[in-house]
Amino acid sequence: MKKYLLVCLFFSLSWLDAQVLDVKYKVKFGILGELGVSHAHLETEGNHYTISIDAKATGIAKSLSKNRKERHISEGFIRNGRYYTQHYTVQVEYGEKKREKVYRVDHQKKIVFKSSKKYRKGKLTSHVEETLEFFSTDDLLTLYFNLSKLLDAKSKPGLYTFRAIGAEQQNGKVEIRLPKPDQLKKYANTLGKGEYRYLTAIIYQKIFSSNKGELMIAIGKDGITQKAVLKDLVLFGDLTAERIK
Repeated sequence: MKKYLLVCLFFSLSWLDAQVLDVKYKVKFGILGELGVSHAHLETEGNHYTISIDAKATGIAKSLSKNRKERHISEGFIRNGRYYTQHYTVQVEYGEKKREKVYRVDHQKKIVFKSSKKYRKGKLTSHVEETLEFFSTDDLLTLYFNLSKLLDAKSKPGLYTFRAIGAEQQNGKVEIRLPKPDQLKKYANTLGKGEYRYLTAIIYQKIFSSNKGELMIAIGKDGITQKAVLKDLVLFGDLTAERIK
């Protein structure tokens, strides 16, 4: 059940320019019911921004995942309306274990430094320092907040590829598909009809026995994701998230 929190992260991201943004989502998975909740927060001051995503397991997933919690934090600067990451932190806790990954971005040298630490019962058990094999000005959080600049209303339907820090398992690769006009009915049937902008985010990680998860997303006029669905997962059906705040 641990991978569902990665999906919470994608559900929580929105296309919006704002000084302060707070959004909350509830995640459900077929007959298992509610699995967790996630909370997204964006705050800007001058040319500096902070984005955070908090996700935690609830219900049956809380027991199966040993009360798993995740926190993602991105900090950096704003230039011409775009967010540029300087520090990206990922913290994961479950049971007696904790993992922390901290990325530091050197924009001048175009290098990303990564520090990985593991803890058990509060004691450090592993510490690895390395540099990533690729460079990007985006992490997983800034990429999705920057999508309104990268893919505007004039962008043609098709598949677009980006790179994001925090997605090393796929060498930073993140794909976004903008649907063709004849595909919009499928999105409306799955996500609901409305004044939405529909898209699919492709997650190249093993999620509930799906090696290539295709996450369908409906974004409202206010730039906030209203609903997202990961379709036809093994055994239990669809994984769904809806905005509740």
